[in-house]
Amino acid sequence: MNIVVLAGGLSAERDVSFATGQNVTEALRKNGHQVILLDVFMGYGEEEGEGFTDVFARSRQVSAAVSGISQDAPDLAAVKKSRKDQSDCFFGPNVIALCRKADIVFLALHGENGENGKVQAAFDLYGIKYTGTGYLSSALAMDKGLSKRLFEANGIPTPKGISMKKEECQWEFAKTGLTLPCVVKPCCGGSSIGVSIVRSEEEYKEALEEAFGWEKEIIIEDYIEGREFSVAVIDFAALPVIEIAPLQGFYDYKNKYAAGSAVETCPAEIPTDIAGKMQRCAEDVARVLGLNTYSRMDFLLDEAGNIYCLEANTLPGMTSTSLIPQEAQAIGMNFEALCEKIIEISLAKYGGKV
Repeated sequence: MNIVVLAGGLSAERDVSFATGQNVTEALRKNGHQVILLDVFMGYGEEEGEGFTDVFARSRQVSAAVSGISQDAPDLAAVKKSRKDQSDCFFGPNVIALCRKADIVFLALHGENGENGKVQAAFDLYGIKYTGTGYLSSALAMDKGLSKRLFEANGIPTPKGISMKKEECQWEFAKTGLTLPCVVKPCCGGSSIGVSIVRSEEEYKEALEEAFGWEKEIIIEDYIEGREFSVAVIDFAALPVIEIAPLQGFYDYKNKYAAGSAVETCPAEIPTDIAGKMQRCAEDVARVLGLNTYSRMDFLLDEAGNIYCLEANTLPGMTSTSLIPQEAQAIGMNFEALCEKIIEISLAKYGGKV
């Protein structure tokens, strides 16, 4: 097949997206496909016409160059300034035209405008086939405040919390109705960027400034002391549970993507009944949010054996340190097979035809 792997964008997870995109591109090429790795924001520089002749046959030459993931989030202002046409359009030059030529687009985007459903909605209107869930489910999962309310309404255990908009910010913690310690995080962010664990009034105010520096709406929720886990769901069936144990601090941006920063165990060494409960909960989340291809849910397990679902990820990372490839490997599915499976179940939405 002719496949575009779409990466980059303008979210804080731009670098992570490229790492996912590069891994997926290499895997799909090993599977015999002609694959172009495309930066959704920078686009493809050649004009449609002669520059598009046999473009997939020249996929390696026209693919975006990728560097590693830095320890800090990318400078998005600098990224915007580096675009040649200086357009404010999210889609770079010829992105739509190239994607329309592909048999399917593998979405390797993370964060805003990748996982919030806007790209998916645009592709639906353009008749472009893509991997992953649709626009509505993506939007529901991306908004942590809205998904938390859906969890609560459907009996899915989740930490008690509230949403807060910047223009209605409550700087006095006592008036939030919550107790310390708590967690403050952007409502729609990913990769734990802008997330703070708060243990005092002073830290609370600093956390608000940090989170509002990324978004205009944030989540404040009870801090659950416990072990961290994740469960991937493919086609509504859960994979084995994986435990993440950061060597220092919590599972933040640095610990997610710096090799050796966390110990990851799959299958997780927990009682069978708890693992099964966590897997069933992950499947319930997928059904409630309508995540009909693949997704990954994050959990906490406290000392009393209670589980809490924190959030759903609609386009889970596929980097060298990502979780879903490790979960797939635990059932004998290597990375190349995982990428092929994602394409297979995504194409099923379109009748299974390219």
